[in-house]
Amino acid sequence: MKATIDWQGQLQFSGTADSGHQVTIDGPPDIGGENAGFRPMEMILLGVGGCSAMDVMHILKKSRQDVTGCRIEVDGTRASTEPKVFTDMHLQFFVSGRNLNEKHVARAVQLSAEKYCSASIMLQSSVNITHDYTIETV
Repeated sequence: MKATIDWQGQLQFSGTADSGHQVTIDGPPDIGGENAGFRPMEMILLGVGGCSAMDVMHILKKSRQDVTGCRIEVDGTRASTEPKVFTDMHLQFFVSGRNLNEKHVARAVQLSAEKYCSASIMLQSSVNITHDYTIETV
């Protein structure tokens, strides 16, 4: 796996992954950026949330759950001094569907957290990562 980051001027960069997809990375105006893209630390939250969301959906589909929606809100808390690393992350899953089995949803979230989500498992030795879920019926 490989990614390439190309400077576009000021604090703006274009990131390209092996898949060919691109993303704009930029900083806020108060440090010389133009607010034209994601901050690097936002991308970490998105990466952890996206990784876990894919796991949970894959597990629920294999469990034949009738999922109609899945949203994950990732809340990250950073240290107050440099380096301002994440100290805590909380992933809140909102899973909607018809006749969802709560045990299947709980197990999917647990398996992602403990076994499958490479992004969060990589960070768990230095970041306190917690998970919770809400089932929304349709």
